[in-house]
Amino acid sequence: MKKVKKATKKEIEAIKTEFVSRYDEAVTELDYKNPYELVIAVALSAQCTDKRVNIITPALFEKYPDVVSLGNADLGEVKAFLQSCSFFNNKAKNIIAMAQRVVEVYEGEIPLDAKKLVTLAGVGQKTANVVLIEYTQANLMAVDTHVFRVAHRLGLSDDETALKTEDTLAKKFKTNLHQLHQGMVLFGRYICTAKSPKCEECFLTEFCRTKETFKAR
Repeated sequence: MKKVKKATKKEIEAIKTEFVSRYDEAVTELDYKNPYELVIAVALSAQCTDKRVNIITPALFEKYPDVVSLGNADLGEVKAFLQSCSFFNNKAKNIIAMAQRVVEVYEGEIPLDAKKLVTLAGVGQKTANVVLIEYTQANLMAVDTHVFRVAHRLGLSDDETALKTEDTLAKKFKTNLHQLHQGMVLFGRYICTAKSPKCEECFLTEFCRTKETFKAR
């Protein structure tokens, strides 16, 4: 199979400039009021749309407004709130366990530190990075399905996993990573979509490797 040509340093800088200028003030589309709600919303969004999560969480947060109430929650009741979310059984167990650990280890406060966040149930590196990117504007990259797709179509990465792609993007872009993450998510969600991408709306067509990818198949 013919390999897709990687973006040059000049192209990487141009792509970075376009994303930062267009998505300078972009934020997550998940609804939240504090770090507690944000961690849960991001965890629930794994393999589930933000729109669906935003439908689920208002009632969940009303019933369990903090880590103490959620940590003491009945598993069956939490599952009932999450039943329209993918993998709701595991997610229900995880957010309860997450809340319990925050109470027991972190004095009831969500730790805004990557190493501490990943010790919480259901919080992996991507979730931790997304939380820190959104809440603290940390210079981190997180790769979801949209960022992964965009990175490959633009020749920014040919890595086979999200974590490797994250590392590659962080090394190539170096700065403004929180803006780039938010921008690539929105760009992938609304323009560079998985099916029928809106190429007529795209501002990065000169860098796109999609045609090369199709030829390689």
